[in-house]
Amino acid sequence: MVKRIIGSSVLLAIGGVCLLSFTEQESLDLSSYSTAGLDLYYVAPNFNEIEDDNTFISLKLGRSYIGFKEALAFKESRGDYGVVNQFGYLGKYQFGKGTLALLGIKDLKKSEFLDNPELQEKAFYANLSRNKWILRRDIKWFESKRINGVEVTESGILAAAHLSGPGAVKKYLRSGGVEGFSDAFGTTIRYYMKRFGGYDTSFVVADRKAKVIL
Repeated sequence: MVKRIIGSSVLLAIGGVCLLSFTEQESLDLSSYSTAGLDLYYVAPNFNEIEDDNTFISLKLGRSYIGFKEALAFKESRGDYGVVNQFGYLGKYQFGKGTLALLGIKDLKKSEFLDNPELQEKAFYANLSRNKWILRRDIKWFESKRINGVEVTESGILAAAHLSGPGAVKKYLRSGGVEGFSDAFGTTIRYYMKRFGGYDTSFVVADRKAKVIL
């Protein structure tokens, strides 16, 4: 009988300790773990986008139009007019044949385009001019706003259009960043808008019929 009483007392004591431990845990102050006020949106970059150590920076060119085009060219080809990548994109700004055809560059041998820096520069400007016309309303509507944590600027929009085409940029902006795009290397519109934002591209005149005069 005594053994039973002692056993019951031990069980009650253990139960009391457990109950107290659970009560103490339930009364913990978790306010310090609150996420109130924090920006919980985060887009993890792919490996192609982690390139801060190799970013082209020219203190002399700054945020000018020339600074913009040279920074973009450095990302595309390291500024090499003669580059052809594994997907067939050509030159300093990595143009596809379809885009070149829209700009009036047809029936031209690959070598003739790669060996002609002046033609490549004309093609780049004409493409910017055409894209600026197509995206003129979106530039007006979205400039200075933030989408996916990135401030929207005209130069960022134009750079993204060079990457993905103006149609994909329209979808991205008008969906609030929901409808995204990434190229064959995994580079996104958001990344280009962030990396090339804040340049002065007022030099570029919007032109629906922009063509390269050969």
